[in-house]
Amino acid sequence: MRRIKEIFYSLQGEGAHTGVPSVFIRFCGCNLRCSFCDTDHSGGVDMTDEEIATEAASYPAEWIILTGGEPTLSIDDEFVSFLKEKTGKRIAIETNGTNPVPESVDWVTVSPKNGFPGGGDNPIRAARADELKVVEVGQDLEGYFHLPCVDEATRMYLQPCFLEDVGECVANRERTIRRVLSDPRWTLSVQMHRFLDIP
Repeated sequence: MRRIKEIFYSLQGEGAHTGVPSVFIRFCGCNLRCSFCDTDHSGGVDMTDEEIATEAASYPAEWIILTGGEPTLSIDDEFVSFLKEKTGKRIAIETNGTNPVPESVDWVTVSPKNGFPGGGDNPIRAARADELKVVEVGQDLEGYFHLPCVDEATRMYLQPCFLEDVGECVANRERTIRRVLSDPRWTLSVQMHRFLDIP
């Protein structure tokens, strides 16, 4: 049994696959407690692997996105391979990178939280990142290019931190845009689903 917060069908709102129809499997629980986290870690239901796969297979998307919380606390290679076999879909993961990622995952998004309030100083243990998605809050950015999961093929995304206060949120967005323009190694990522008001 695995503790699942929700399974839903929507468009990926961030990063390299923005706009791609995807099945999101959101796991409960996280090993970090970041101050800006927008995920409710309480509740959820226990589901068997068969139940998870059956629901994920009911949607027409090519991609399943394992997210959380922190999905690496709940999955392994056996589970990822089972999902692929039962659904015929490709598997992506959104992780803070502090745990190893099953090798059978097709696309790895690492969003490191080191140096953030509640993010701790846990080392990055993910072996690879197809994309690095950094939530921008004014921190020094150079260190992200030297993380062990980053290589020349990693796509580097800088994303404004969303805040409920409209003024602060706009200021964050404007600062992030300036930083991307000043350092073209980054690509801007925005949370498209917020602008479209979709899950």
